[in-house]
Amino acid sequence: MFQVRRHQEPQPGQSRTVRFEGRDFGSQVSFFLVDAAPGQGAALHVHPYPETWVVRKGEAEFTVGGETMKGYPGDIVVAAANVPHRFVNSGAGRLELIGIHPRDTIVQALV
Repeated sequence: MFQVRRHQEPQPGQSRTVRFEGRDFGSQVSFFLVDAAPGQGAALHVHPYPETWVVRKGEAEFTVGGETMKGYPGDIVVAAANVPHRFVNSGAGRLELIGIHPRDTIVQALV
């Protein structure tokens, strides 16, 4: 058996980022498909599990704990559990990345 979550174009002014909760589809993995304009990103937050990002397009600046680094297409960045982290599109074009959460639901708290 399989399930499909079909892509839907966002309405004008609506976020282009897709949030996928695995529990809704019988999966043990959740993720964000991020599509962010320059300067956009995620606020500082934590998870009780590691988060893994895969940069697909553009340039991101990641802050994990007290460290900051740039990520480029093809890079994979991992933030450890319970370590505050964030990212921002630091490039001139759109940023596309996948934020993988190894749980059936996304659990996060703003810092």
